[in-house]
Amino acid sequence: MTLHDALRRAGGLKPDAFLGSVIITRLHSDSTRTVLHSALLDTTGTPSNNITLADGDEITIFSTTEMRAQRYVTIGGAVKRSGLQIPYREGMTLRDAILLSGGLIEGALLTEAEVASLPDTRGAGITAITTKVALDSTYLFDRGADGRLIVPPGIIVPTQPAPQVLLRPYDVISIRWQPDWQLQQTVSLRGEIQFPNDYALVTKTERLSDLIKRAGGFTSAAYPGGVIFIRKRNNIGRIGIDLPAVMRDPDNVDNLQLIDGDSIFIPKFTPVVVVRGAVNSPVGVAYVRGQSLDYYVRSAGGATAQGDRGRAYVTQPNGKVETSHRNLLLWQSHPQPLPGSAVTVPLKDPNDKRDWLAIATAVTSILGSLVAIAAIIGR
Repeated sequence: MTLHDALRRAGGLKPDAFLGSVIITRLHSDSTRTVLHSALLDTTGTPSNNITLADGDEITIFSTTEMRAQRYVTIGGAVKRSGLQIPYREGMTLRDAILLSGGLIEGALLTEAEVASLPDTRGAGITAITTKVALDSTYLFDRGADGRLIVPPGIIVPTQPAPQVLLRPYDVISIRWQPDWQLQQTVSLRGEIQFPNDYALVTKTERLSDLIKRAGGFTSAAYPGGVIFIRKRNNIGRIGIDLPAVMRDPDNVDNLQLIDGDSIFIPKFTPVVVVRGAVNSPVGVAYVRGQSLDYYVRSAGGATAQGDRGRAYVTQPNGKVETSHRNLLLWQSHPQPLPGSAVTVPLKDPNDKRDWLAIATAVTSILGSLVAIAAIIGR
């Protein structure tokens, strides 16, 4: 049996057979193997070297499909499936790529797009050659029943036909956005406000004080100091805002620019301070003007044996957190809770063990030095 006989009995070649090489692996009696080579003259399976086969020979015919590189183009920007890699096909156009990516989305720039192609040479470190290509109204596939284009106000749609753009393997297509394009950005404003509602931002720089004025200002029962400001973007959560200071001075650092999804709630006045954590009687305590954190901890029965009184802190009603401050180990200032705030006494850290003997030794040494210096000055 020859190679040609074997190929004919196997049904002949497939359409994508690689004619340039046929490998025959032959097993010898000593278990070693050798490789014999041939090629095919045409798709009928006629070999250039019609090798006589031996028992146990393995014949390998390769596929051009398996050896072909997986070429593609990439499209990104203002399309429905941005970042999509599309298998490249001979004759593929820019229009084809946009269709395969789901079409353009609202806000796409229709005057031009950019196509980055591989350079013919890599001199001077060049990695891509960019070309600006024109688009036109035919690239918009969303149309009404009467055939008219459906586009938001302000979108410029060229009517002059643009030439077809042939793509090359590995092209990167960038569909740009209209400058300053965005849909309405909405912010929720609720609570003790004259006209609570969801508001669309009128400018990109609209700030908190601007929106409150648009909403008519506060009601008579409003407590601006207890504002709850939530920013959903990037999961930031609550932001501490000194709203009374913002309303007095629009240039205050807390007068934040608003973004889509922000939520503002203005509560009613609540003359209570909540004490929680490691205290003997977690309870709400009536607010007393001017009293410090210590007063409210004592009003809740004081800290427990496991409570870390030195690390107690206050969450003010606007969300800001304040702690006690110690200066020179002698004087300590405590924050003053405001109405609607919460005082928390945390548990002691079991790993925080202070070496009081070392501290006492250091303090004694410092005091001794001070006495010596005083004596020298006295002389």
